[in-house]
Amino acid sequence: MQKVTKYTIFQTKWGYFGLAGTEYGLCRTQLPGLKPEKIKSRLLKNLKNPQYDKSFCKILQQQITAYFEGDCIKFSREITLTLDGFTSFGKAVLTTCREIEIGQTITYGKLANKAGRPNASRAVGSTLAKNPLPLIIPCHRIIRSDGKMGGFSAPGGITLKKKMLKLEGKAIKI
Repeated sequence: MQKVTKYTIFQTKWGYFGLAGTEYGLCRTQLPGLKPEKIKSRLLKNLKNPQYDKSFCKILQQQITAYFEGDCIKFSREITLTLDGFTSFGKAVLTTCREIEIGQTITYGKLANKAGRPNASRAVGSTLAKNPLPLIIPCHRIIRSDGKMGGFSAPGGITLKKKMLKLEGKAIKI
Protein backbone atom coordinates (compact mmCIF):
# COMPACT_ATOMS: atom_id res chain seq x y z
CA MET A 1 0.00 0.00 0.00
CA GLN A 2 1.41 3.35 -1.05
CA LYS A 3 1.74 6.16 1.47
CA VAL A 4 -0.07 9.36 0.55
CA THR A 5 2.04 12.40 1.29
CA LYS A 6 0.12 15.48 2.32
CA TYR A 7 1.47 18.97 2.76
CA THR A 8 0.44 22.44 3.72
CA ILE A 9 1.99 25.87 3.60
CA PHE A 10 0.70 28.52 5.96
CA GLN A 11 1.62 32.01 7.03
CA THR A 12 3.36 32.90 10.28
CA LYS A 13 4.60 36.23 11.59
CA TRP A 14 8.02 35.36 10.11
CA GLY A 15 6.77 34.23 6.71
CA TYR A 16 5.39 31.06 5.13
CA PHE A 17 6.06 27.72 6.84
CA GLY A 18 5.69 24.25 5.33
CA LEU A 19 4.73 20.84 6.72
CA ALA A 20 4.68 17.48 4.92
CA GLY A 21 3.95 13.96 6.05
CA THR A 22 1.91 10.81 5.72
CA GLU A 23 -0.48 8.94 7.95
CA TYR A 24 2.66 7.39 9.49
CA GLY A 25 4.19 10.67 10.60
CA LEU A 26 5.56 14.09 9.83
CA CYS A 27 8.48 13.82 7.41
CA ARG A 28 9.46 17.41 6.62
CA THR A 29 9.20 20.98 7.76
CA GLN A 30 10.36 24.10 6.02
CA LEU A 31 11.28 27.11 8.13
CA PRO A 32 9.62 30.43 7.26
CA GLY A 33 10.36 32.33 4.11
CA LEU A 34 8.79 35.26 2.33
CA LYS A 35 7.89 33.43 -0.88
CA PRO A 36 5.44 30.54 -0.57
CA GLU A 37 6.57 29.07 -3.91
CA LYS A 38 10.16 28.72 -2.59
CA ILE A 39 8.90 27.09 0.60
CA LYS A 40 6.82 24.69 -1.49
CA SER A 41 9.74 23.86 -3.80
CA ARG A 42 12.10 23.08 -0.89
CA LEU A 43 9.45 21.22 1.11
CA LEU A 44 8.36 18.95 -1.73
CA LYS A 45 11.77 18.23 -3.27
CA ASN A 46 11.91 14.53 -4.22
CA LEU A 47 8.48 13.74 -2.73
CA LYS A 48 6.24 11.69 -5.03
CA ASN A 49 2.74 12.97 -5.78
CA PRO A 50 2.22 15.13 -2.69
CA GLN A 51 -1.33 16.33 -2.12
CA TYR A 52 -2.09 19.78 -0.74
CA ASP A 53 -4.27 19.69 2.38
CA LYS A 54 -4.91 23.03 4.05
CA SER A 55 -5.94 21.31 7.30
CA PHE A 56 -2.95 18.95 7.47
CA CYS A 57 -1.65 18.94 11.08
CA LYS A 58 -3.97 21.84 11.96
CA ILE A 59 -3.08 21.86 15.68
CA LEU A 60 0.63 21.83 14.84
CA GLN A 61 0.06 24.73 12.42
CA GLN A 62 -1.51 26.71 15.26
CA GLN A 63 1.41 25.88 17.58
CA ILE A 64 4.00 26.89 14.99
CA THR A 65 2.16 30.16 14.33
CA ALA A 66 2.13 30.86 18.09
CA TYR A 67 5.85 29.99 18.33
CA PHE A 68 6.76 32.63 15.74
CA GLU A 69 4.64 35.15 17.64
CA GLY A 70 6.91 34.58 20.67
CA ASP A 71 4.84 32.10 22.68
CA CYS A 72 6.64 29.44 24.70
CA ILE A 73 5.66 26.35 22.71
CA LYS A 74 6.95 22.90 23.59
CA PHE A 75 6.31 20.76 20.55
CA SER A 76 4.93 17.44 21.74
CA ARG A 77 7.22 14.46 21.53
CA GLU A 78 4.03 12.58 20.74
CA ILE A 79 4.12 14.01 17.22
CA THR A 80 5.16 10.97 15.21
CA LEU A 81 8.13 11.62 12.94
CA THR A 82 9.32 9.68 9.92
CA LEU A 83 13.12 9.59 9.72
CA ASP A 84 13.53 7.31 6.71
CA GLY A 85 17.01 7.25 5.22
CA PHE A 86 18.89 7.89 8.47
CA THR A 87 21.23 5.40 10.10
CA SER A 88 20.52 4.24 13.64
CA PHE A 89 23.08 6.80 14.86
CA GLY A 90 21.43 9.56 12.80
CA LYS A 91 18.02 8.66 14.24
CA ALA A 92 19.53 8.67 17.75
CA VAL A 93 21.00 12.14 17.18
CA LEU A 94 17.73 13.57 15.85
CA THR A 95 15.63 11.91 18.55
CA THR A 96 18.01 13.11 21.29
CA CYS A 97 18.09 16.62 19.83
CA ARG A 98 14.32 16.69 20.13
CA GLU A 99 14.70 16.56 23.92
CA ILE A 100 16.44 19.96 24.10
CA GLU A 101 13.89 22.30 25.66
CA ILE A 102 12.97 25.78 24.47
CA GLY A 103 15.36 28.38 25.91
CA GLN A 104 18.21 25.85 26.25
CA THR A 105 21.27 25.12 24.16
CA ILE A 106 23.83 22.33 24.30
CA THR A 107 27.03 21.65 22.41
CA TYR A 108 27.52 19.26 19.51
CA GLY A 109 29.79 17.21 21.80
CA LYS A 110 27.18 16.93 24.55
CA LEU A 111 24.58 15.89 22.01
CA ALA A 112 26.98 13.25 20.68
CA ASN A 113 27.47 11.96 24.22
CA LYS A 114 23.72 11.86 24.89
CA ALA A 115 23.22 9.99 21.58
CA GLY A 116 25.71 7.32 22.71
CA ARG A 117 28.81 8.33 20.72
CA PRO A 118 30.86 10.75 22.84
CA ASN A 119 33.57 11.37 20.23
CA ALA A 120 31.24 11.98 17.31
CA SER A 121 30.56 15.72 17.49
CA ARG A 122 31.44 16.18 13.80
CA ALA A 123 29.10 13.36 12.83
CA VAL A 124 26.40 15.03 14.93
CA GLY A 125 26.93 18.25 12.96
CA SER A 126 26.69 16.34 9.67
CA THR A 127 23.47 14.68 10.77
CA LEU A 128 21.92 17.95 11.95
CA ALA A 129 22.79 19.55 8.60
CA LYS A 130 20.39 17.00 7.04
CA ASN A 131 17.62 17.50 9.62
CA PRO A 132 14.38 17.22 7.63
CA LEU A 133 12.27 18.63 10.48
CA PRO A 134 13.80 21.88 11.73
CA LEU A 135 11.91 23.47 14.62
CA ILE A 136 10.21 20.17 15.54
CA ILE A 137 13.72 18.71 15.88
CA PRO A 138 15.33 21.88 17.26
CA CYS A 139 18.80 21.68 15.73
CA HIS A 140 19.08 25.47 16.11
CA ARG A 141 19.63 24.83 19.87
CA ILE A 142 22.96 23.06 19.27
CA ILE A 143 26.08 25.24 19.50
CA ARG A 144 29.84 24.84 19.43
CA SER A 145 31.84 24.08 22.57
CA ASP A 146 33.38 27.59 22.46
CA GLY A 147 29.90 29.13 22.71
CA LYS A 148 29.76 30.20 19.04
CA MET A 149 26.77 29.36 16.91
CA GLY A 150 28.26 26.65 14.70
CA GLY A 151 26.50 25.90 11.44
CA PHE A 152 22.89 26.11 10.38
CA SER A 153 22.02 24.75 6.95
CA ALA A 154 18.49 26.17 6.74
CA PRO A 155 17.94 29.13 4.42
CA GLY A 156 18.93 32.20 6.42
CA GLY A 157 21.84 30.33 8.03
CA ILE A 158 23.37 31.55 11.28
CA THR A 159 21.33 34.76 11.17
CA LEU A 160 18.10 32.74 11.35
CA LYS A 161 19.57 30.48 14.08
CA LYS A 162 20.43 33.52 16.23
CA LYS A 163 17.01 35.05 15.61
CA MET A 164 15.25 31.83 16.69
CA LEU A 165 17.36 31.53 19.85
CA LYS A 166 16.65 35.16 20.66
CA LEU A 167 12.93 34.56 20.19
CA GLU A 168 13.11 31.56 22.51
CA GLY A 169 15.00 33.56 25.10
CA LYS A 170 12.22 36.14 25.08
CA ALA A 171 9.55 33.44 25.19
CA ILE A 172 11.13 31.78 28.22
CA LYS A 173 11.23 35.07 30.21
CA ILE A 174 7.51 35.79 29.78
